[in-house]
Amino acid sequence: MRILVVRMGAMGDIVHTLPAAASLRAAFPEARIDWLVEPRWACLLDGNPDVDTAIPLNRRQWSSVRDALSALRSTPVTLAVDFQGLIKSAAAAWLGGARRIIGFEHVRERLARLFYHRRVPAPSRHVVDRNLDLAEAAGGNRTLRFALPAGVDEGTLPEGPFVLANPLGGWVSKQWPLENYATLGGMLRRQGLDLVLNAAAALPELRELENVRVHASSIPGLIAATRRARAVVGIDSGPLHIAAALGKPGIAIFGPTDPERNGPYGGSFGLLRAPGAATTYRRAGEIHPSMRAIEPAAVFRALMTRLEGA
Repeated sequence: MRILVVRMGAMGDIVHTLPAAASLRAAFPEARIDWLVEPRWACLLDGNPDVDTAIPLNRRQWSSVRDALSALRSTPVTLAVDFQGLIKSAAAAWLGGARRIIGFEHVRERLARLFYHRRVPAPSRHVVDRNLDLAEAAGGNRTLRFALPAGVDEGTLPEGPFVLANPLGGWVSKQWPLENYATLGGMLRRQGLDLVLNAAAALPELRELENVRVHASSIPGLIAATRRARAVVGIDSGPLHIAAALGKPGIAIFGPTDPERNGPYGGSFGLLRAPGAATTYRRAGEIHPSMRAIEPAAVFRALMTRLEGA
């Protein structure tokens, strides 16, 4: 039996699909389980015991499409489970020759459902639980395991305890003002904690901030830094969901997205959201007012309370 997991991106969405892959592995221990993924996110599956092969697919490169289709067609795919619900993900499973394709009943791009042999209503609210609903409908044994790689040490991190944040993750409208991190960093420093800002590159706007340290790294470097961090301050983006999957204590700051659906999973994080914040999911080019409404002092107090109980 060969099972294909289809969730091509992005970082947080792949993290949210890991338990579904674990559920399929638990039910079909002898099956070959492959995962169709965009190349930039494939490192999130390194060493995953629930996935035999990550098949990279970059739709903008013909050579990548050709190689992915060749890999899919090399051995018949018995079952493909589309956790993404887009035309591109459903079509990829179909073009790869999957004999049976299962997907959600309600998807963002309705035409994707035309490729499905079975459409599954997912009653759960959170994305992780919805993915588990779909995996269970495909025959999986409901298993809650986030099999993340160990990561790779990159750059310089404080020798002492530190709090990690990734301020530039996600859409601009979901971000917290950069100057707030400088204020928070000063508060944490008086408690003997460094505030480390992680990003793909040490950008000038980060290096100019006071009371923080900048850590530039790849995704494996982010994972390793998250494992070392005492706690994490996160927004609705992939780095937050990596921290939650690792069981790190921390505070999540939410604004225009719904934490009941996309919030940190597992209970190790506290949540701050302005009263009456509108859920829009609009990808605006400026920070949403509900994110600006969260003061650094409130984040500091919530984080200290979280650390005291950790």
